[in-house]
Amino acid sequence: MNIPKDNTKLEKARKLRRKMTPHERKLWYLFLRKYPVKIYKQRIIDKYIVDFYCASAKLVIEIDGSQHYEEQGQTYDKERSAVLDSYGLKVIRYSNREIDREFSAVCEQIDQIIKERTLSVSPSD
Repeated sequence: MNIPKDNTKLEKARKLRRKMTPHERKLWYLFLRKYPVKIYKQRIIDKYIVDFYCASAKLVIEIDGSQHYEEQGQTYDKERSAVLDSYGLKVIRYSNREIDREFSAVCEQIDQIIKERTLSVSPSD
């Protein structure tokens, strides 16, 4: 399945890549950047910009700040996840607190999910 991309968001995605949050930066530079499977940062999927995207595992990784725990943020995230799910993507979310306090466990979980999904996702999906 070809996943659409809203190219009007390209400049915003570039800006977000240059100005990652401290928690995104930590996950990127200490784990995802040199991961053996290609992972993109601030990738456009449909009309959304996701924090990290692993195409081969059909996986979206989101790092959530405090705004995601307010009612409006939760409603938006639910709608957004439903759209991403409709493309066969799995969305996993980590809080800033988890990145700070449980970094090794977060990395282990991401690694496990990518390994499971790359073994189960066929190229024709």
